[in-house]
This record gives sequence, C-alpha cells and structure tokens, in this order.
Amino acid sequence: MTTTSPASFASERERIARNLAEVHDAVRNAGRDPASVRIVCVTKTFSIGVANAAVAAGLTHLGENYFDELRDKVPVSPDGACWHYLGALQSNKIARIAALSNVISGVSRTKELERLSDVSFGGSIDVQVDTTELAQRNGASPRDVRDLVARARALGLHVRGLMTVAPPNPEGARQAFATVATLADDLGLIERSMGMSEDYQLACAYGATELRLGRLLLGPRTPTANVP
Repeated sequence: MTTTSPASFASERERIARNLAEVHDAVRNAGRDPASVRIVCVTKTFSIGVANAAVAAGLTHLGENYFDELRDKVPVSPDGACWHYLGALQSNKIARIAALSNVISGVSRTKELERLSDVSFGGSIDVQVDTTELAQRNGASPRDVRDLVARARALGLHVRGLMTVAPPNPEGARQAFATVATLADDLGLIERSMGMSEDYQLACAYGATELRLGRLLLGPRTPTANVP
C-alpha cells in the first residue's frame, strides 16, 4: 500500500470536513437538527486513505457496497470506525460480511436472516424496502416487510430499522420515504436509512434518521480523487 503523506492526508481531511459542514447546513435548511441525522459516508471505489481522512473529519460511520472493498478497508481503518454493509447479500459471502460489519443493510430475504442467525451475527440489521418495483433493485416488497421483521426478531437478530433506495424522481421519492416512515412507525423501528446525494434533503423532511452520502462528501468517484 502506498503511504499517504501527512500534507496530503490533512488536505483531504479538511476538504471532506468542508463538504460535511455544507451537508449539515442543508439538513438545517430542511428543518432538521444535524445531530439527529446520522451520516454514513459511502466510500465505494475510494481508497482507504480517503476513508481514513473521512473518519478524521468526523465521519465515523462508513459504508461499502461490495465485499471485496469491505474486506480490504476494515482491517486498516481507524479504531472507532463503524462499518455498514449496504449492498445486496450473496449467500456464499454472508458469513464473511457479518465478520466485518457493524450494521448490515440490504437484508431482504428470509434465507439471509437465517444465515445471519447461523453465523451468530451480533451487529444490527436493516430490512431493505423496495419502493421502486424495478426488477434490478434489491429489497423486499412493503407487504412482506412485517413478516421479515418478525422472523428476524424470532431468530434473535437485532433489527435496527428499515432502509430504502428511492426512485429517481421527486414524486416517487416522496412516496417511497412516506411508505418507509409509516412502516417503521407501525413496526416500532427507530432507524430510517433513506436519502442519498440526490434526495437527502427530501428524505430529511420525511423523517430520515440516517443518510448515505458519497460524492457530496468525497467528490466524484474517479481514481484521481483518491488518496492512496
């Protein structure tokens, strides 16, 4: 691994901190206290140097979509970093993902719950709600969420909340966020992980407790943006 110079690391940390301050201002403008909304910094495609600079800038919750990146970054991340696995789950990787993650979002099938129980996963999970009805999107239908949460609880898993990826249009996003908020209320779940770079202010208006942000904090996902 290439060594990051102190000057380069400090510059990256300061840049991320400025971007974080802008996000906090936008959250305030959406009528929310930034202290009430957790931000998960999505480090997908970025190097461990960038991830560590994000932690130094105050972003202690980090998210990955792919197992290979999670595997490579977790062992060399700072103490105190909380890792969220955000991607779809493959049965043959669940045990390894569970060993590296504090939070697993994207859980959407009974067999995933049973596998997490089999490996005695001690972290938290989110059930992902598919609010798009698009074939390529991961997630459970809203009508199946109640049964999944009940099954998870029966298996002794800690269900933290619900997660969704909203449709890419404002009206669809409003409906998605309202659906997830209502489901979470009905199920007595506190966490609503909803809102990404394109729609996070709208998600805040619908009660998001967690935002998953990448490019707003870290910049474009290009190799030249990375600190080695």
